[in-house]
Amino acid sequence: MAKARIYELMFIIRTDLAQEKRDELIEKVKGWVTERVGGTFDSFTRWGIRKLAFRTQLNLTDGDYSWCIFRADPDKVNELSGLMNVTPEIFRYQFFRREDLEKNEKKKTQNITVEEPVKVENSEQTPIGE
Repeated sequence: MAKARIYELMFIIRTDLAQEKRDELIEKVKGWVTERVGGTFDSFTRWGIRKLAFRTQLNLTDGDYSWCIFRADPDKVNELSGLMNVTPEIFRYQFFRREDLEKNEKKKTQNITVEEPVKVENSEQTPIGE
């Protein structure tokens, strides 16, 4: 089992579906990440319906956007990609490995040091200012 990596995922759902169906599909994608891939979410944001930059081959002009950051085993992320491919309601998606976030996290853990209290050997203490 490889070390979990940090990934960014953005996907677009067709807007010709009812709102309830789109909500169910988003919950389904969250379930895929947590249950099938064994990942954990750092953040999940639903951007809502937005205009596309161009008309797609499916003649779509807008989509329901969702974006998330999650951690998962790199060997299992391909399974998630396969699930997205066979779901026709999701017509665009993109994964990115976020090495920048991994490096920042590594730096933070390396910079944490615990200082031991210093023992004073001399029992004579002089007041400040004397």
